[in-house]
Amino acid sequence: MVTIKKSLQLLTAALFALMPLVSSAETPVVSAHDSLQTVTTETAHEVHAEGQHAEETDKEFVHNFTQHHLMDDHFYSFYADKEAHRHYGFALPVILIDNGLKVFMSSEDFVYNGKVVEKDGQHYKYHHGKIYKTNAEGDLKLDEHHHPTVEKPFDASITKNVAGLLLATILLFLGFTALARTYKSSPNNLPKGLGRALEPLVIYVRDEMARPNIGDKKYKKYMPYLLSVFFLIFLLNLLGLTPLGLNVTGNISVTVCLAIFTFLYVNFSGNADYWKHIFWMPGVPVPMKIVLMPIEILGMFTKPFSLLIRLFANITAGHSVVMGLIAVAFLMKETLSTPGAVGVSFLLTTFLTVLEILVAFLQAFIFTMLSSLFIGSAVQEHDHH
Repeated sequence: MVTIKKSLQLLTAALFALMPLVSSAETPVVSAHDSLQTVTTETAHEVHAEGQHAEETDKEFVHNFTQHHLMDDHFYSFYADKEAHRHYGFALPVILIDNGLKVFMSSEDFVYNGKVVEKDGQHYKYHHGKIYKTNAEGDLKLDEHHHPTVEKPFDASITKNVAGLLLATILLFLGFTALARTYKSSPNNLPKGLGRALEPLVIYVRDEMARPNIGDKKYKKYMPYLLSVFFLIFLLNLLGLTPLGLNVTGNISVTVCLAIFTFLYVNFSGNADYWKHIFWMPGVPVPMKIVLMPIEILGMFTKPFSLLIRLFANITAGHSVVMGLIAVAFLMKETLSTPGAVGVSFLLTTFLTVLEILVAFLQAFIFTMLSSLFIGSAVQEHDHH
């Protein structure tokens, strides 16, 4: 069935309002405290062991440095002073549902130093990015694989990624309200200030994505969603290139949420022809109808799956390469006296960062373009001869 315009706008608002709650703190996290630890090994040959240990330590440093940037966190840490064992940032609210609502602020000691927090008679401890129920001593009852066996409360905390989503939402709200005000105040409908940068992108989404793929008669109903998803992904990708250390679109829970939104829009907007082509393909023999039906049903789910994997993989790969090169530059600075090697590493990092700006736009374009294409295929009227 085809939904009305008002229903689609309400669906867009509801989905994006719930997005920070869905993509919250249940994602595995590697803490900065773990990234400062090194692995020591013992072998029978001391000379060979020293070289092997140094190589393993360098690998661990690069790996942990990259993973710490990619993973979510309950404490917004800008950077860490390894010598002083300090993390500079600010606390985020921890929201737990455990026989009632438990709310408290995270702290550096709670996230990085193993401090036990007591709230309403319950004790909680942070371990490898997750919060566990424990006793006053902080005993997690680890098994033989060093995994906690104690219970976990339901975690709906405002993590670093959720804070990034909220920041992007505020920026988008301010930007588009400013654009709307300029249209009202300007006698010739020409935008001013930030609106001059936003209007060409809005027109681009309308004329290059929505109209060609959905059609002139129906594209307006879907413009709120397409504009929301395009600018949200684009802004989050750009924020990931700043020193804020955000990696929201590199979190698979966020890309899953965005793909689910497209999936719901496509299937709630699908007309009779759309469902007929899925369950009983017209114009083909009956045996082929039976064969094509499971393939088409599978295609309903592979389309959003391709959206979420493409966005997640490209952003994660780009951030991994950039952060890895930065980590290598630090290693070269400590191990080599020649500044040329460090300079080459920084030049490569700068080049890849500039390339990531192009990727930030390209991934927002691809996600929005394919979403409009899928919606267009669901609402298109077919002429059967």
